[in-house]
Amino acid sequence: MPDAAVRLDELERYCPTVAEPEDFDRFWGDTLAAAAARPVLVDVRPEPTDLRVLDTWDVTFAGFGGDEVRAWFTRPAGVPGPLPAVVEYAGYGRGRGMPHERLVWPAAGYAHLLMDNRGQSGLYAVGDTADRHGAPGGPWPATWGILDPHDYHYRRLITDAVRAVEAVRALPGVDAGQVALLGNSQGGGVALAVAGLVDDLAAALITAPFLCDVQHAIELSDASPYGEIARYLAVNREAEAAVRRTLSYVDGVTFARRATAPAHFGIGLRDTVCPPSTGFAAYNQYGAATGRPDAPRREMHVYPFNGHESGEALHVRRQLRWLAETLAS
Repeated sequence: MPDAAVRLDELERYCPTVAEPEDFDRFWGDTLAAAAARPVLVDVRPEPTDLRVLDTWDVTFAGFGGDEVRAWFTRPAGVPGPLPAVVEYAGYGRGRGMPHERLVWPAAGYAHLLMDNRGQSGLYAVGDTADRHGAPGGPWPATWGILDPHDYHYRRLITDAVRAVEAVRALPGVDAGQVALLGNSQGGGVALAVAGLVDDLAAALITAPFLCDVQHAIELSDASPYGEIARYLAVNREAEAAVRRTLSYVDGVTFARRATAPAHFGIGLRDTVCPPSTGFAAYNQYGAATGRPDAPRREMHVYPFNGHESGEALHVRRQLRWLAETLAS
């Protein structure tokens, strides 16, 4: 693992210059404006479960291109009044699964929206959202449409993620002014993107983020998903310039620089999937391009002997305590 020789004090100072397209803000502004032209909620229906202390709804909202995106919305049963909400983004190759699989946040008293990953169902968990937008690229989600930023899978997924925030704010029983983001791995990278695109969020909880310092990451890691991009380039050798250009539009560092919400990070220093330096690149530049006199509050939790799993249950407990304190402040 190339990052293994990098000392923690070096990671804490790691601030690479990341390629930023001149039209980055216009690209995302136009993309999100097109999505926002459609009503966000398509369908909301109760989902029967055996969980007597929680209520769940099967939510369908309009994502990129008006495509129907599925989500589970869960909140404590019998609790009146609006609640703070946590919007969670799943990891690579995962769908939303079954409604009783992720219950920590609603059990802690939050309204919780778990967004499906379009087209990624079947590798680690099931989902219900298709990605029907075909374009030249490789066979894996990380390479779908990778030759052009307009066609890239992550343009669609990040747009869906922004729309998920709009969807949860439109649901009953949610305090629209207290919406937090949550994600690990790909979910962490997507949460970073949303934090850089939406400026009125209460908090962002990001662990082992994917798609950060991505030009460097594809050279560091052979593990999927970065390894899938490398394997694509190993066959399509003349595509490198186009691929690197596309990736520059979804780099988590560029999004992180624009973020304004308080942020809580976690990274395992033995992570071979999302190398630690790439997550530190985003953390160290978080909020740097907002133009505000004070950078948003942020903190990092490091797990020296953990890999991509990061701090697991210990880290979740730290997230729960930090979010409660952040929302109360």
